[in-house]
Amino acid sequence: MSKKTDGYKLVVVESPTKAKTIRKFLGKDYVVESCMGHIRDLPKSAKDIPEKVKKEKWAQLGVNVDKNFEPIYCIPRDKEKVVKNLRSKMNDASILYLATDEDREGESISWHLVEVLKPKIPMKRMVFHEITKEAIDKSLRDTREIDFNLVKAQEARRILDRLVGYTISPLIWKKVAYGLSAGRVQSVAVRLIVEREHERIRFKKSSYWGLLAYLLKDNVHFESRLLTYKNQRVATGKDFDGTTGKLLAGKEVFILEQKQAEELQKKLNASDFVVQEVEEKPVHRRPAAPFITSTLQQESNRKLGLSSRETMQTAQKLYEQGFITYMRTDSNSLSTEAINAARSCIQKKFGKDYLPPAPRTYEGKKAKGAQEAHEAIRPAGNRFVDPDETGLSGNQLRLYELIWKRTVASQMVDARQKQVSVKIQSDEALFSASGMTIEFPGFLRAYVEGSDDPEAELSDREVRLPALKAKEKVNCEKLEPTSHETKPPARFTEASLVQTMEKEGIGRPSTYASVIGTIIDRGYVRRMATALAPTFTAMVVSKLLSQYLPEYVDLGFTSEMEQSLDNIADGDLDWEKYLKSIYFGPKGLKAQVEAQEKKIDPEEARTIKLEGLDKYAFHVGRYGAYLTAKRDGEDVSASLPDSESPADLTAIVVEKLIDQKINGADSIGKDPKTGKPIYVLSGRYGPYVQLGEVSDEKDKPKRVSLPAGVLPETVDLKMALDLLSLPKVLGEHPGTGKEVKAGLGRFGPYIFHDGDYRSIPKGQSLFEINFQQAMELLNLPKKGRGRAAPLKVLGKFPGAEDELQLMNGPYGLYVKCGKTNASLTEGMTAENLTVEQAIDLIKDRGYVASAPAKGAGKKSKTTKKPEKKIEFVKVKEASEAAPKVMAKKLVLTEKKVKNPKSDLKSAKTSKQKAQVLGVKKVVGRKSKRA
Repeated sequence: MSKKTDGYKLVVVESPTKAKTIRKFLGKDYVVESCMGHIRDLPKSAKDIPEKVKKEKWAQLGVNVDKNFEPIYCIPRDKEKVVKNLRSKMNDASILYLATDEDREGESISWHLVEVLKPKIPMKRMVFHEITKEAIDKSLRDTREIDFNLVKAQEARRILDRLVGYTISPLIWKKVAYGLSAGRVQSVAVRLIVEREHERIRFKKSSYWGLLAYLLKDNVHFESRLLTYKNQRVATGKDFDGTTGKLLAGKEVFILEQKQAEELQKKLNASDFVVQEVEEKPVHRRPAAPFITSTLQQESNRKLGLSSRETMQTAQKLYEQGFITYMRTDSNSLSTEAINAARSCIQKKFGKDYLPPAPRTYEGKKAKGAQEAHEAIRPAGNRFVDPDETGLSGNQLRLYELIWKRTVASQMVDARQKQVSVKIQSDEALFSASGMTIEFPGFLRAYVEGSDDPEAELSDREVRLPALKAKEKVNCEKLEPTSHETKPPARFTEASLVQTMEKEGIGRPSTYASVIGTIIDRGYVRRMATALAPTFTAMVVSKLLSQYLPEYVDLGFTSEMEQSLDNIADGDLDWEKYLKSIYFGPKGLKAQVEAQEKKIDPEEARTIKLEGLDKYAFHVGRYGAYLTAKRDGEDVSASLPDSESPADLTAIVVEKLIDQKINGADSIGKDPKTGKPIYVLSGRYGPYVQLGEVSDEKDKPKRVSLPAGVLPETVDLKMALDLLSLPKVLGEHPGTGKEVKAGLGRFGPYIFHDGDYRSIPKGQSLFEINFQQAMELLNLPKKGRGRAAPLKVLGKFPGAEDELQLMNGPYGLYVKCGKTNASLTEGMTAENLTVEQAIDLIKDRGYVASAPAKGAGKKSKTTKKPEKKIEFVKVKEASEAAPKVMAKKLVLTEKKVKNPKSDLKSAKTSKQKAQVLGVKKVVGRKSKRA
């Protein structure tokens, strides 16, 4: 290994943003470059597999299972320039610092960099969990070697995921539908969601009644609920069995029915309400621990409405900009530096009364497979920057503020509360009232933990009762019978799914965001507001795996795999032996899949029965989900709308779909222009209106989907006619003379003109919008999907043709230049952004100028007209004509051929065919014309 003393010090990190932040803390002797994440990986598709192994039976796996599970790594095309740049930078460097994240994946990236770059200069590993000057300086002093236990653990995890996914997925393609996928963690997550849906399907609703008293004492109004009647407790929802709808065994309660509740109401109207018992109890509430990866995802979903993927993407940006510590951690402990920063902040903002005498410590939840690799997620540095001083905006500001509040609150004193419970007697009925007052808010001044249950949030609010004493009378203003129904188990939200996966030890918290994103993207799960509902595809795939490969969707087995991977990381387990035990042998994955494939009937695999709907069968087909049933001895099928969730289907809905398929829907009226009937129908993509009947002719009747939130039963003839009139012309554009129209699309109502689209804002009616309003929308800067119009053009990048454009995206303002995008950093706004700042941002993202037009900038030596490049023959014809020549990627130039097909047919050899095309001589990768 050669040593250079005169070169710079090269630091390699994963992202340009992280590189930019670190540059601020290092001197001119350092050059910081980004490797843009992993620079090599297992093959993603068949074209990535090296030619020398393509014929091997294990080639599609990308792992040589016959040679100690040796992975076949390749450098993706989009990383070739990155690798080339790093090699170039390394030539003039005296030392290489690998500064990737301090976790398994970061360690793996560093190892891959060494394997690919093969540095001949000294190499050191520097690690830090926050990007501050102090942390960077410390990491340069305390370098270490690459931790190969972490590398092997990550490699084993990657290979195991590949073996499971690439072995089971082809089975699902054959038996259910092509393009579906299975995964070590994702299939278990889908099973959890599907099982919850089955619980909802099996659920039997129960009804019961209660009695609510509106009471008054000392001008204070409060409520009290019926607790017992004739010394027998009145039934509540928790007393019923959700699978039978009946009382749970052993429950001795009084089920109040409507008639009894109304009779009791009349009876008690004439009775006194007397306080029987008052109980006061002091309660101390401790603050929640600082965030770890899983709790950050849960709380961000509950409080901010961000998905796990959005949370982690936003947290990554905050970390890379130096605002928070590393966001992938299982430890909720805080460093001494962080505790001092939090205590200083508390004393300054809230006062000494909110500061405990000693720092708080947190042991953690001890979830299965937990690691203590880093401290908790907190604001970075030895002084916590106030959210208002960060210059952040949008989701970044909201998430930083959440982390700031949680961290500060974790070091504050307890909240002191007083709970009051009162029993009030009226005749033979006993009522109960509860109150809660905050004696001292403590940490609640900074932060209140959220909940998936709105009722639980309500219970945290202060409820004041008047001062009450035993045997004291209170006034009853009103008695109201209340109707109640038991509710099915709630569907998982992203927050509750993450909580369950962490508790069961399924996967790693750092992967939850990508797992949930994958099952949604693949069509296994869809969002219904904040809930996650399974599709019929998820139902049939989960059924197949549970029936034929139960281990691979078993919570315990998956948790054991996770523990084994942790043991590999600790150096306690040989990764090759472990992979061999999973993949090979009579009970191994390979043998199980091969054996079960023969037993699975594809038709049965694509079918599922739902409890309570036994007369029907539900299937997954090429064009989506559908149902079948018998009618007059014959099979009848009907498409299931994508919007229908399995647990929400009822016999009424199913019969309506079948009846619509057999008899067609009833017309809601006729179109006055054509006289054709108009129908409101439901299809795979939801409800729609249709003009006319479906005939055998090629012309299909006009169909328009109903706007979001409009129910089919509310559509009348006027609305149907308005929908069928779309897209409607509003007028001619004064600048172009072309039509301005209003229409309804997949993403809602819009205005369009000459290929330019604008969404119609919520609250503005699609049918009432006029030409003037449409022109105002067209004059606004474009937002959202598609090719967005820039907010402003700053000029051209020096020495290139690409424009520097300021854009507005879902994550805030950014600069665009060619194919390179760069987010605005702290303090930058649309108003104060300069051209020089924009150029620096784009340079930091590794901008490469678009190639100039051929011949641009060259002076012509003669006045001879330049030769035009003309494509004169189809690629297919050229390849058929001269396969050997085309194999060398020739660029064919101008040649006029009158009848190429005829001439090509008469040419027998490749050489003759090449002559027909005008190829005379091969020079490198180009050819000269004949």
